[in-house]
Amino acid sequence: MSRLLLTNIDPGTSDEEIQAFLEKYGFPPFDNLEHEDGDGTHPAVLLTYGNLDPAVLGKLQQRIDHMYWKKRQLSASILHDRFA
Repeated sequence: MSRLLLTNIDPGTSDEEIQAFLEKYGFPPFDNLEHEDGDGTHPAVLLTYGNLDPAVLGKLQQRIDHMYWKKRQLSASILHDRFA
């Protein structure tokens, strides 16, 4: 299982827009998308890929990290399981 945290997305962005954006840059469909709570200044989503190798996700993550989308600079981080 691989997880990607995508932060600073535009607050009005739909799940479908996120999927289309990621597909444009070569990401496979995600298995799960969770909106992360926060103070609202940097909305985030946690994407889960059940069958995607973390090394592959790392290559894909580099394509979108610090990219501007919808007038916001995105931050894409891979979350690692500490006790896996």
